[in-house]
Amino acid sequence: MNPDRLSEWAPDFAGAMAVLGLGLFEAFNASFYDSSGRAQVLVAVGISVAVGLARHAPSIALSVVWIVGGLQVLGGVSLMFVELAIAVVAFATARWGSTATVWVSGLSIPAAAFLAVGYVDHEGIGSLSRFIGTGPALDAARRVGTSWPLVAGAFGFAVLAVPWLAGVALRFRTRAAESHVSQVAAEADAARAQRETEQAREIITLRENQARLARDVHDVIGHSLAVILAQAESAQYLPDDDPAALKRTMATIATSARSSLQDVRQVLAGGQGTPPPTRTGAFEELVEGVRASGHQVVTTEAGTPRPLPPELDLVAHRVTQEMLTNAIKHGRADRPVIVERHWPGEWGGGSYERDLRIEVRNAAAALGDETQPLTLTEPPGQGLDGMRRRLESVGGRLDVRRREEPDGPTFTATAWVPVSGR
Repeated sequence: MNPDRLSEWAPDFAGAMAVLGLGLFEAFNASFYDSSGRAQVLVAVGISVAVGLARHAPSIALSVVWIVGGLQVLGGVSLMFVELAIAVVAFATARWGSTATVWVSGLSIPAAAFLAVGYVDHEGIGSLSRFIGTGPALDAARRVGTSWPLVAGAFGFAVLAVPWLAGVALRFRTRAAESHVSQVAAEADAARAQRETEQAREIITLRENQARLARDVHDVIGHSLAVILAQAESAQYLPDDDPAALKRTMATIATSARSSLQDVRQVLAGGQGTPPPTRTGAFEELVEGVRASGHQVVTTEAGTPRPLPPELDLVAHRVTQEMLTNAIKHGRADRPVIVERHWPGEWGGGSYERDLRIEVRNAAAALGDETQPLTLTEPPGQGLDGMRRRLESVGGRLDVRRREEPDGPTFTATAWVPVSGR
């Protein structure tokens, strides 16, 4: 057997051996007066077994007690002093037994007292002579008279009920302590989960800010570089004898670079989660920058322009900026870029537009077209995907279409910015 199991059962084994030793001693002494000495040996063995099993198998111990008691009544075996050890079984069933065992053991106590009263009354007061001796205790029982069986039953009930109640009390005390420990552990788990949730929220916020910053820097740098590249490319075709035109082109490139640097500083200044406000006239600056790169831009405004909240204003500005960037990078330089802004209001047919609709249309450059400017490689998650995420973050949407038309393919990007609620 496992040494741990041996050490665990050692106290129970020692208690059983002590009960068995006392029972055998009592049975051998009784054999001088009564022929039931052998039967009392069996009673002593049964009680010792019940005591040994009481802590680890309380239901079996209770069954052993009832079997021994039943055989003792049927065989007419006299009561033994060692049977007081049944109190150990009563305590163990209440302390360590299952719920059913606790109930059965509790009901067994009055039942056992009732049977003991009947047994003692049937056997007469002489049945107590070996149990309490022949001295003052037996004389006191005789003086009580005919009610002595009830006194004996009450004594037996008390002997079993007191340890049983003590076992129940310890049982509930242990459960209360375990419940307190579980509650403390649950509170600790809840606090840890709350901390982890807050950390996860902070990480999500940081990543969202990082993604927003990356999109803003991409839009600003991508647009500015596309304009600068287009301007630098157009400078190759300037006549050599026109230094003034070259100076104008270089001045335009410098202006675009300064504007880009200013926009980048503005984006970084708002990198802590607060969207930087767009400058007054930022839309016109975008259009003029594209025109300065040598592209023709035709703008159309429908409805009444209105101020937008900073977050929506920034989204509309960045989306327009990226649309124009795509038009410069992928469109034909000899065909105009059409920019339309439709503000919320009532239109023909009684329909009411609730969104700011921004549409940029340009002729798509064919493969090998020399009029197509240098194409920049898009970082993952930027470009059209970045525009779509921007719009979805405020409840808007993006539609991108390429159409084959008689005079060549066209590329149309349309964005809806919800400025009047849903």
